[in-house]
Amino acid sequence: QVELAESGGGLVQAGDSLRLSCVFLGRDFSLYVMGWFRQTPGKERELVAEITPGSSTYEADSVKGRFTLSRDNYQNMVYLQMNSLKPEDTAIYYCAAKHRTTSIYTYWGQGTQVTVSS
Repeated sequence: QVELAESGGGLVQAGDSLRLSCVFLGRDFSLYVMGWFRQTPGKERELVAEITPGSSTYEADSVKGRFTLSRDNYQNMVYLQMNSLKPEDTAIYYCAAKHRTTSIYTYWGQGTQVTVSS
């Protein structure tokens, strides 16, 4: 069984930075693809970024060049560094995990709120 717990959200101004953290509680963290999703009211949850066990990353076009995803396979942690934040980045951010052999994210955290004021 896997549990995920996010931290690091908050209220910031446009142009500021935040770092979100996610701790993976379970076995074989290094075998999981880790992702960050975000959701705003009335919209579908969207993939922001993901990182493979080998630390290859994908970032959505909307955050490319501003957000950076990294992982620590020793500490079972994944981090989303968010720079140059914009009001449109305001959302609940969710950490998610899927085993490298599957295509669907299986495990989800509770989410952390990020609010960017203009």
